[in-house]
Amino acid sequence: MPASQTPRPTACLALADGTILYGKGFGAPGETVAELVFNTAMTGYQEIMTDPSYAGQVVTFTFPHVGNVGVNAEDDEAARPFAAGMVVKWDPTEPSNWRAAGRLTDWLGRHGRIGVGGVDTRRLTRAIRQQGAPHVALAHDPEGRFDIAALVARARAWRGLVGLDLARDVSCTQSYRWDETRWAWPAGYGRREGPGLRVVALDYGAKRNILRALASAGCEVTVLPATATAAEVLAHRPEGVFLSNGPGDPAATGEYAVPMIRGVLDAGLPVFGICLGHQMLALALGARTVKMNHGHHGANHPVKDVETGKVEITSMNHGFTVDSQTLPEGVVETHVSLFDGSNCGIRMEGAPVFSVQYHPEASPGPQDSAYLFDRFAAAMRARRAA
Repeated sequence: MPASQTPRPTACLALADGTILYGKGFGAPGETVAELVFNTAMTGYQEIMTDPSYAGQVVTFTFPHVGNVGVNAEDDEAARPFAAGMVVKWDPTEPSNWRAAGRLTDWLGRHGRIGVGGVDTRRLTRAIRQQGAPHVALAHDPEGRFDIAALVARARAWRGLVGLDLARDVSCTQSYRWDETRWAWPAGYGRREGPGLRVVALDYGAKRNILRALASAGCEVTVLPATATAAEVLAHRPEGVFLSNGPGDPAATGEYAVPMIRGVLDAGLPVFGICLGHQMLALALGARTVKMNHGHHGANHPVKDVETGKVEITSMNHGFTVDSQTLPEGVVETHVSLFDGSNCGIRMEGAPVFSVQYHPEASPGPQDSAYLFDRFAAAMRARRAA
């Protein structure tokens, strides 16, 4: 095609260092500013986009086939997408899956999320790994009109995730009960019936599949907002407390969450944390967290249980990590990443309190670590029987 007839790009990705990448826009038109990360999962783009942990981030998908399974209401991990946008190698394909109820591009448009296709995602991923997760401005204009200088300036001016509490923004605003269980063929999602183990789940950005995993383990789940106090948690007479995943800087969220966690620990209850919940449990126990270069995002991360020697393939999504060198006496490191040796799990000695950095509920990802929900339930049953 002659240059004069070449279609103008309709999307632009501007990095804070001045790098500009053009592509074909889809989803909603507009602009957004966020941190850019990459995810290596081969499936589950809808679950990833609706994971509240991705608030404040644009996701580059290293797997090129996006859009081929469409979208459906069952695969949402929250009521709406929380990732600010998506970057893909090829334009989203038409859905060809029996569960598809709509097209990815239409779904993004309805929810005001921007996508860009036709980008060299391999080059972009290498840059993120080498230079760290950059601040970016993502723009979609069907007419292909972009103010490049303004986009770069917006990317450079964005404050970033360090010191930013996003859990309050993505959390529920009032308490609710949860009884839906894991998806199973051919019935789909089920319902837990009868009395169960009373669990209070703190919603820092909880994925629905985490709550389903708790219900499937026999838990009677009450979800409370991120800002709930220890008194509010204990007023529900829980037999265990769960600390969910979520976005942002754990130290910022910990300003109000750590006092609550310490109050729960003083009550002697079993505690289980995942992702942001893991990081804030570590803060409550006296450790520190640090920002990672580019974080861990994907469904193929090997983690070693240092106490058993077992290796699990896990699903991860985090940009901060617990500094294992700051773990106090009485807190044991239980899991480490085999990619970089970073901390992936802790437990308190002599108490039913533990947490992991990765996502044992998967969605998407392997289910090697699903047993952790049963371990939490067993700890509550043991306390009930004591």
